[in-house]
Amino acid sequence: MEHVSPRKRIQDLRKKLDEHNYRYYVLADPLVSDFEYDRMMDELIRLENEHPEYFDPASPSQRVGSDISREFTQVRHKYPMLSLGNTYSREELAEFDKRVRKAVPAGYDYVCELKYDGVAISLTYEEGVLTRAVTRGDGEKGDDVTLNVKTIRSVPLRLKSEGYPSLFEARGEILMPRAGFEKLNEERRRRGENLFANPRNAAAGTLKIQNSSIVAGRPLDCIVFGMMGEGLPHELHYENLLSAGEWGFKISGHTRKCSSLEKVYDFIDHWQEHRTDLPFDIDGVVVKLNDFRLHRKLGYTAKTPRWAIAYKYSAERAATKLLSVDFQVGRTGAITPVANLEPVPLAGTTVKRASLHNEDQVKQLDIHEGDTVFVEKGGDIIPKIVGVDTGRRSKGSRPVEYAVKCPACGTKLTRLPGEAKSYCPAQNTCSPQILGRIEHFVSRRAMNINMAGATAKLLVDNGLLSNVADLYRLKANDLEQLERFGRKSAQNLVRSIEESKSRPWNRLLYALGIRFVGETVAGKLAAAFPSARQLMDADKEQLLGVDEVGEKIAGSIASYFSVGSNREIIEKLSEAGVTMEQDTSLEQPSVGKLKGKKFVISGSFSRHSRDQLKLLIGQNGGKNVSAVSSNVDYLLKGESAGPSKLKKASELNIKVITEDEFEQMLEG
Repeated sequence: MEHVSPRKRIQDLRKKLDEHNYRYYVLADPLVSDFEYDRMMDELIRLENEHPEYFDPASPSQRVGSDISREFTQVRHKYPMLSLGNTYSREELAEFDKRVRKAVPAGYDYVCELKYDGVAISLTYEEGVLTRAVTRGDGEKGDDVTLNVKTIRSVPLRLKSEGYPSLFEARGEILMPRAGFEKLNEERRRRGENLFANPRNAAAGTLKIQNSSIVAGRPLDCIVFGMMGEGLPHELHYENLLSAGEWGFKISGHTRKCSSLEKVYDFIDHWQEHRTDLPFDIDGVVVKLNDFRLHRKLGYTAKTPRWAIAYKYSAERAATKLLSVDFQVGRTGAITPVANLEPVPLAGTTVKRASLHNEDQVKQLDIHEGDTVFVEKGGDIIPKIVGVDTGRRSKGSRPVEYAVKCPACGTKLTRLPGEAKSYCPAQNTCSPQILGRIEHFVSRRAMNINMAGATAKLLVDNGLLSNVADLYRLKANDLEQLERFGRKSAQNLVRSIEESKSRPWNRLLYALGIRFVGETVAGKLAAAFPSARQLMDADKEQLLGVDEVGEKIAGSIASYFSVGSNREIIEKLSEAGVTMEQDTSLEQPSVGKLKGKKFVISGSFSRHSRDQLKLLIGQNGGKNVSAVSSNVDYLLKGESAGPSKLKKASELNIKVITEDEFEQMLEG
């Protein structure tokens, strides 16, 4: 067999994987199985790790993401990302056309595009390679989210074909298809996490995660709808989109050129009727002039282009009768009011329940028992009540009374300052909270115990579980007495619980379900406090010294450990043999010129990115933290440093250093 050099094999794998990505995520026409694709990707990653001299930022391996947490830097747009003027009526659209005809009396074409309900993105390509991805932000500048966007398979890292300019920007929308959104929410439901309200929020939240390996696992998509730059192949928008499709971008097959306003109306009417047939959410149609020369002639207002307008669909609404209101208790004790309705068809489904969000919303709506209410469904997983038909209200009807006691355990509800939701404080005696905490504790990304939600409920209902520590007291003999349990299934569950004792400390910390402590924050806390005892005894100042821990998270942690029953659970877990300390044998000792020093970085810098500065601090024995507190040694100040951080550093007599002074510390 002919010997193939590592470089040649790497190049070959990159070419094949790029083609498979394009066929699967852009053309929806895969050529290989997922198994074969994963096998090639694993081989590529292995070879690139063995031969770092062949690193390529456009390699398909860069889509896997990194688990290094990164802060986003602000980048000014070369071409401002302006918003569009909106209209909800044909009359206003006709007025827009009239203004165009007044300025451009000759014939012209419109281009009609779906208005995607996602996150606008600007993608910069240099010599055919993706070099930067920036969110819209305020239109003038946005966040650099390049590492996250590289994980989206429909975004080409290197362009195909020929004819593209050496430097240009592709403008598009990052969105989450409904099927992927529902799957993601189902996973979050199983883990006891808060659900995303709609696909748009899920896409926006995912794009802002500071851990690209998590982003890589989310079902994001990207559709390109325009290009900016010198040397584009055409002076026509639609024709440039067709070229973008040849270069490897995913463009919409629904975009149409329209030679008259009547054809624009037809396009709008068609998609208003059929928008639920699409795999993703839209909230209207964008109408643009096709000819770039007309763009330049018509120009812009202060905020919007004069050559384009967005026709927005009204949210779909239905009227129905309110039957009753339930108050549900979540894993963290949060109370959510849900309205039970007479079934009504809305947006392709039959709606029986709708969210009322919180007490303030109930009061604002002034909703009464038996009211006729208006329900909207604009992509939310649970439709929402947006109004009341007071003209049809029954005489003598009473306002809906918001719960003052927990509907499950009767404990008086509390409401924290600055929060909209009420909470049941009985964390360890309220049945829904007990069950929710156990389901979260055993979930795959927490302690990974092989226990379904129905099994957890069975054990709680039969008095075998009252908190997560009780899991480690279960015996196979006890389980065998229960319905649906045989000897083998009982032994398998006990074995899975026993295996979970060796999960690392950061996984246990996440599994405890402390409010606002997700996986990333749990990892940071576990590194800063290598044992449960150290974290339990930490004061607020020490907590604020941990990267990504702010006032809200620090307050939540302190509140959790101030509850005696929570501390008792920790003690019982420790007695059962659950890992309560970080494995320091795998950690490198802190050495270097910055050993033991804590730094807060603020602003932008001329010679280093913030990520590079963090890496240098860590490599030289220092620690990065996000909040200024008395435990911090230095504030590393760049351009546009946060004034609040500078003020607090001054108040605490923390030394403020520049990029030059930081480099001198490393040299010294």
